[in-house]
Amino acid sequence: MRTLTEQKKTEILNAASSVFLEQGYERASMESVAKRAGCSKATLYNYFPSKESLFEAVVRTFSTIFLTHAANELHCVKNETLSLAEKLQRFGEGMLGAMTSDWKALQLYRMVLGEAGHSSIGELFYQSGVRESMNALTNVMERYTENGELSPGNSALRARQFSALVKAEADELFLKREMPVYSSSDVTTMVESAVQVFLNGTRHSSV
Repeated sequence: MRTLTEQKKTEILNAASSVFLEQGYERASMESVAKRAGCSKATLYNYFPSKESLFEAVVRTFSTIFLTHAANELHCVKNETLSLAEKLQRFGEGMLGAMTSDWKALQLYRMVLGEAGHSSIGELFYQSGVRESMNALTNVMERYTENGELSPGNSALRARQFSALVKAEADELFLKREMPVYSSSDVTTMVESAVQVFLNGTRHSSV
């Protein structure tokens, strides 16, 4: 029974992601999602009590899950001995790797950017994984500021700045109709560039 339940949940999330991408967050309705998923509205509401909770689940499943994985890399005990540069590299590759290989994740992100100015979609997106990853990255910045490797500064701002540097390496994605092809070595090189620029501007002069 649990397998069937998980299968139906997956079907609903797949249907919802398609409806959101086709109609946008504001125009999409629970009725449209139920119809696309081949279930009743009552069944849909049993899984997701509101359009907001459904969208959050879609974002976590198809878009920000890579940020969660990237944040987990920072918390992983086996990575405690890594240098700051190595930790940033792993975080950046987890983030950029998904952006450059998952077309649905990129489409959802572009939809959020397009609708954030006139709906609550931006805040929902932020709460669905972005905040978690930024908090994890902020903690790393604080730790290395306290031990003197990074010069004094606002750790939360630095977390956002590093994230922006990583995303800047793939700015062209937001303007392309089709997903460009990036190899894993391309992603590694792009993130290395972001890490170098970031550390050049924030690392303590005595390090």
